[in-house]
Amino acid sequence: MADPKSKKTYKLLSVIVPVFNERNTVLEIIRRMRQAELPIDREIIVVDDGSDDGTDKIWPTVEDSTVRVVRHPSNLGKAAAVRTGLVAARGDIVLIQDADLEYDPDDWDALIAPILRGRAEVVYGTRYRGEREVASYTHQLADRSLSLFTSVIFNTAISDVQTGFKVFDRDVIDQLTIESEGFDLEPEITAKLLKSNHKIYEVPVSYSARTPNEGRKFTWRDQMAAARTLVKYRIKR
Repeated sequence: MADPKSKKTYKLLSVIVPVFNERNTVLEIIRRMRQAELPIDREIIVVDDGSDDGTDKIWPTVEDSTVRVVRHPSNLGKAAAVRTGLVAARGDIVLIQDADLEYDPDDWDALIAPILRGRAEVVYGTRYRGEREVASYTHQLADRSLSLFTSVIFNTAISDVQTGFKVFDRDVIDQLTIESEGFDLEPEITAKLLKSNHKIYEVPVSYSARTPNEGRKFTWRDQMAAARTLVKYRIKR
């Protein structure tokens, strides 16, 4: 946890938005991101990870001084999109925001508050301690089981490993070498943070889960891969 005696001054929030085939939601999420109330300035970095559903046609209508779009020529995976976003980001706080409307930018203020107060350097938005739509039992069971597994092998108490809302002091995220390509990004980041003795501060956030028919991309196979990733980095020297 951050030392209050060495409280830093933060001026700019960089929001990295990985996007792949989200033509039905991306305009709305950008509208919400622009309107979110914050005590510091923001920049929004959209990384189009090789979308081929027409999402790419939207970008000329949204780019301005706040929103920048970086494009991958082909689909490389969420982790690759985040790495690209980090290269482009200028902020001293970094937030990862999915483009699928499951997570609400109105929660940004609460997420960055512990960092601005010097209480934390890493904040996770937990879906299981705040307002949320009722998700499927199997979806919730898989997420909670993975979080319990993480808590056991790292001797911690984390409620939501797979949350798509993660916020970092820039110096902390820059210390991590992200090796993943796809959805194993989430457990890799968590494992490396915990193994490096970084404290994770959790803040309740609202959540509106999508179904597979609505475009949800994360599957039970990704859950199994996440568990393997956690073990890999727990035992890796």
